[in-house]
Amino acid sequence: MSRWPIDRFLLWLLRGTATIAGAIVLLIVTFLVMESLPVLQHVGISRFFTDPSWHPTERLYNLTPMLWGTLFAMVGSVLIATPLGILSAVFCRYYAPPAVARPYRKLIELLAGIPSVVYGFWGLVVLVPLIGSIHPPGPSLLAGIIILTIMILPTIALVADASLANVPQQYVRGAAALGLSRWGIIQGVVFPAAKSGLLTGVILETGRAIGETMAILMVCGNVVQTPHSLFDPIRTLTANIALEMAYALGDHRAALFVSGLVLMAMIAALVAAAEWISHGRIYG
Repeated sequence: MSRWPIDRFLLWLLRGTATIAGAIVLLIVTFLVMESLPVLQHVGISRFFTDPSWHPTERLYNLTPMLWGTLFAMVGSVLIATPLGILSAVFCRYYAPPAVARPYRKLIELLAGIPSVVYGFWGLVVLVPLIGSIHPPGPSLLAGIIILTIMILPTIALVADASLANVPQQYVRGAAALGLSRWGIIQGVVFPAAKSGLLTGVILETGRAIGETMAILMVCGNVVQTPHSLFDPIRTLTANIALEMAYALGDHRAALFVSGLVLMAMIAALVAAAEWISHGRIYG
């Protein structure tokens, strides 16, 4: 078989897989919209942000406290995990001796493979009582941030390590020949060259933080309220779906699908913001 038919076959295969991936996303969004329509037609979308509270059996559908809980837990964990993950990758790639770097990478990979329920169980029996001894009740936004930080840290650390490894060595050697210090090379040469991969890692860790359910459900207290401190219990959108979908009926069930739509909108906004930042840095 000549090269041209092989290239053509590969082209159509890639087009087909890309089409399938896009179709799956569209089908998920369509399913969420169709399941949400009954309650959106009955009460409208504004009440999901203006009702006094979340009591679907009493026709109250305010998602705002759970949206704030989701955002606070996500932002707090990402702000902590991102510098820790990137700096750990820098240490592993440019400072640690090989005898330390190899087992360290294996340890991070092991952390990435631990099921979320194990993190949640550890948080429930160790972290929550520890926080409760400092400031009751224990299940809180702080517990959720700490658990999420531990869970997403391997994601950003491994992606950052792979991104740093892909920086051409001639860039590093050229900067060293100019007399730059090791940190000067990392800050002025390596980080700019690896920024696309680092941004991808931030997107992946943020997506996991937004979508995490079981661990958050176990350590955050599941109280529907807007937190005013790190020690207040919260309920996230994902935990709300997991807790109530089993017995929800009618508009209550449809309202939970609206929660899913809000989560999809958050992920779409995250990807759009990342694209805007990436293009702004490249073309700005």
